[in-house]
Amino acid sequence: MEELGWGTQLAVKLRMLVAPPWKRVRKGSVLNMKLRGEISDQLKTRFSSGLSLPQVCENFVKAAYDPRISGIYLHIEPLRCGWGKVDEIRRHIVDFKKSGKFVVGYMPVCGEKEYYLACACGELYAPPSAYVALFGLTVQQTFLRGVLEKVGIEPEIQRIGRYKSAGDQLARKSMSNEVREMLATLLDNIYGNWLDTISSKHGKKKEEIEEFINSGVYQVARLKEEGWITDLLYDDEVMTMLKERIGQKDKKSLRMVDYSKYSRVSKWTLGLQGGGEQIAVIRASGSITRTRSPLSVPSSGIIAEQLIEKIRTVRESEKYKAVILRIDSPGGDALASDLMWREIRLLADSKPVVASMSDVAASGGYYMAMAAPVIVAEKLTLTGSIGVVTGKFILQKLYERIDFNKEILSKGRYAELNAADQRPLRPDEAELFEKSAQNAYALFRDKAAMSRSMSVDQMENVAQGRVWSGQDAASRGLVDSLGGFSQAVAIAKQKANIPHDRKVRLVEVSKPTPTLPEILSGIGGSLLGVDRAVKGVLQDITSLNGVQARMDGILFERLEDLSGENQLFLFIKDIVNYFD
Repeated sequence: MEELGWGTQLAVKLRMLVAPPWKRVRKGSVLNMKLRGEISDQLKTRFSSGLSLPQVCENFVKAAYDPRISGIYLHIEPLRCGWGKVDEIRRHIVDFKKSGKFVVGYMPVCGEKEYYLACACGELYAPPSAYVALFGLTVQQTFLRGVLEKVGIEPEIQRIGRYKSAGDQLARKSMSNEVREMLATLLDNIYGNWLDTISSKHGKKKEEIEEFINSGVYQVARLKEEGWITDLLYDDEVMTMLKERIGQKDKKSLRMVDYSKYSRVSKWTLGLQGGGEQIAVIRASGSITRTRSPLSVPSSGIIAEQLIEKIRTVRESEKYKAVILRIDSPGGDALASDLMWREIRLLADSKPVVASMSDVAASGGYYMAMAAPVIVAEKLTLTGSIGVVTGKFILQKLYERIDFNKEILSKGRYAELNAADQRPLRPDEAELFEKSAQNAYALFRDKAAMSRSMSVDQMENVAQGRVWSGQDAASRGLVDSLGGFSQAVAIAKQKANIPHDRKVRLVEVSKPTPTLPEILSGIGGSLLGVDRAVKGVLQDITSLNGVQARMDGILFERLEDLSGENQLFLFIKDIVNYFD
């Protein structure tokens, strides 16, 4: 890390003296961050719950320079995020240790992902009763075709691309050979990277680490015996140890500042705010839709029409020297993806644009990324899935079972193609249905080839709906550089002819504003359960909207949407229970 000049250090001390109460931190404090559950790639408002990757990473950077922070106490609980985000956080832990301050990890539940992150800490502790499950990694796919047949629902799915797995849970009863090959390769990449990292950390051969895992590691005492953790201590014992380390002699609890409060400390206060040049950061996270549904929850997913407005604002502004497009999306609406692709291309004609991909940039997510001249991915970012899946449900047998009738009057040979769900497609309709999907795939593939300066045949070899790890995607020309957000910033500065050692100001163009439910949740959580009621209503609406979209819609453009899959599964389960 770079040293701050004496003038900057003086300015920092003066700013700390006049900082408002919510930005004040006592000298000698320990930053306490709990990493668990889902970690969003979007910024969070002060009223919203959950962890934000950019804020977590920024806290590491600020704490390294903050003279009031003695070190970091990191609680690592079960994580529900991808390996891309885990790698990004791990990189910040490693960089923080260069400051000379301590970073102590505490891990009450240990799985492969948690240990991969935790072992980057200078010291790692676990309680004597910690849950340990280091057994290896799995990948699984569920199939609902048999359940659908049981209740009289017949899915009509057109999958263009041999490896395109979206829709398989509806159309198939087992895994295809191509998808099995693709998932096995991804699993090999993830497990191989895990073994490489852990073996390097402990100075052992990969074979030794794998042998240890294959012995079935479920006792935390074994982790201590093998030197995988520092010691077995309870949380209060670790905090007592940290009190002694920072020289806190009073009988009060450890002097700490938590994640939420420290997130409100600005980089400007610490002298880390950049100078004159500004780089815009546009974040795009979640599934892609073209317009906002009247019933959709605010700020959910990527709304193309809103993102396009932001892109145009940045393009028309002369104050931004470059743009980083941060993507964490499994895809969605093909039309919306193409419209955003066009706007990103226009943006790239006016100033340097670098796409930085987080956990996943697949299908429509990669469609957006490929519009940028430079693409940066983590080694394990799920990348590509250049393919198309469309489908609809035929509900004839279900309607017969429940004595439901539906009649349609139409004009035009193919007028009932998307409207008729009470009968199978005619041969000519099925042919048109397939041609439409083939046309959508050709548009996607050809634009990908043009965007990545490949021939159509070259792109065809890496397309076909296949999902690659970031590392494999880089070796096949789908990605230009491996790394995280900071790597994207460095490339953006280079493309904008900004000296690498000059600080820049990163401007979050897509910074969220708090919604009414978030404000109610944040400031009135205990007032007659108002926030619970509001959240419950919104969740119900979201759930119903998600199920309805799957029953009425024809597009299944998702690589992996677990929440949606669960909604559909529960919906079908309710139908089965009704008839049983």
